[in-house]
Amino acid sequence: MTDSQSPKIKSQGNERSLLEDTTRLTNQFLIAMPGMADPNFSGSVIYLCEHGEQGAMGLVINRPTDIDLASLFDKIDLKLEIQTLKEEPVYFGGPVQTDRGFVLHEQTEASHYSSSLKIPNGLAMTTSKDVLEQVAHGQGPKRFIMTLGYAGWSAGQLEEELSLNGWLNVPASSDKIADIIFETPDVDKYDKVMGLLGIDPHFLSGEAGHA
Repeated sequence: MTDSQSPKIKSQGNERSLLEDTTRLTNQFLIAMPGMADPNFSGSVIYLCEHGEQGAMGLVINRPTDIDLASLFDKIDLKLEIQTLKEEPVYFGGPVQTDRGFVLHEQTEASHYSSSLKIPNGLAMTTSKDVLEQVAHGQGPKRFIMTLGYAGWSAGQLEEELSLNGWLNVPASSDKIADIIFETPDVDKYDKVMGLLGIDPHFLSGEAGHA
């Protein structure tokens, strides 16, 4: 992992070779293999928001912290009016910029935020306060999680870690991705993503690699 700033990934247009396309893992899950030595990511499931020639970034989606939404909203001078959301956890999104919030949510035609990344055929990631202002008043996205920090890789770093069996990438349909992120209990997310590949994680060793 790199602790540098979020990679600035430029659009590559439509003229990509087949080889280039196979390296694009945006809108997929990454699951840490049992041999993952970095304690920041042991047992983690990551949703990849960007992946390209200049690097990759994603959010850990199964590591709740002891901070709840009500506490976080108080810190940024917002009053969370929705009772059902107050005790929802804020997640550890990764070790980079842990003082910064990232909201991962479903895309809607009505949502227009000042700083938002719409992931092709996937979710949206918003970093501007306006999404939280809408959530506070019950007008924001219906399904979302909020993280502090993100996971980032420099150019070629994720590919290297995949080749060393540190991670396993798992593609899934948009519906399954949303169901796992927003509806599945955090303790079950790892096994459920593994299940998409037909793999029982209890049979994996620290030397397991690609499916």
